[in-house]
Amino acid sequence: MIFSELRSGTSVEGDEIKAYKSEATGDKYLYLMAGVHGDEVEGVYVVDQLFKWLKEQDFDIPMVVIPIVNVDGYRAGTRVNAHGVDLNRNLATDCWTAEVRAPKYNPGKEAVSEPENQFLTKLLEKFEPGLIISVHSWKPMVNYNGDCEDIAKYMNSHNGYEIADDIGYPTPGSLGTYGSVNLNSPVVTFECPTLSDDVTLKSVWDENEAAFKGIFSDKQYERFLK
Repeated sequence: MIFSELRSGTSVEGDEIKAYKSEATGDKYLYLMAGVHGDEVEGVYVVDQLFKWLKEQDFDIPMVVIPIVNVDGYRAGTRVNAHGVDLNRNLATDCWTAEVRAPKYNPGKEAVSEPENQFLTKLLEKFEPGLIISVHSWKPMVNYNGDCEDIAKYMNSHNGYEIADDIGYPTPGSLGTYGSVNLNSPVVTFECPTLSDDVTLKSVWDENEAAFKGIFSDKQYERFLK
């Protein structure tokens, strides 16, 4: 696949937020992203490995890839961005609230107050999403919002991870809600295991390589882009 770099976004601290679009075009696009939370390095690594592989394939898939959304947080090793805002609680969902349940869930003073999410929402408006895959790390889980349970089950068939359409607590302002409700685009929030004495970046990728590559090789994505 051939990807070209789109015009970059700019973070709170003025760093580039890079995004790439495949040569293929379509009415709808598959989004692949990581680093919404800057301390979740596992997801960034998985997307990096998958992106390298995709560039070696001959697929014809309309795609947008954002390797690291929260570039300031990634550099600092923090969940939140440089304003101390959780980008996954800052999107303009109908249920958005300014209530701060905990510092790590700070939603910001208003929805889409953060430049990282302003850039993301502009991309989503310009290139309509048919399926969004956002890779995080927490505990092994395939969380899905909207009509994409089949993708979650497909990934589960490879890695045995828990499947959930609800993680058990409210997430106002999250991409899962914004994508599935506001944009009518299903969202898969893939949660990698976190690093430990027994878990390395390589082992996380090795454990999930077949699942991620299979989405593309087995054309699991096709119905979402029609």
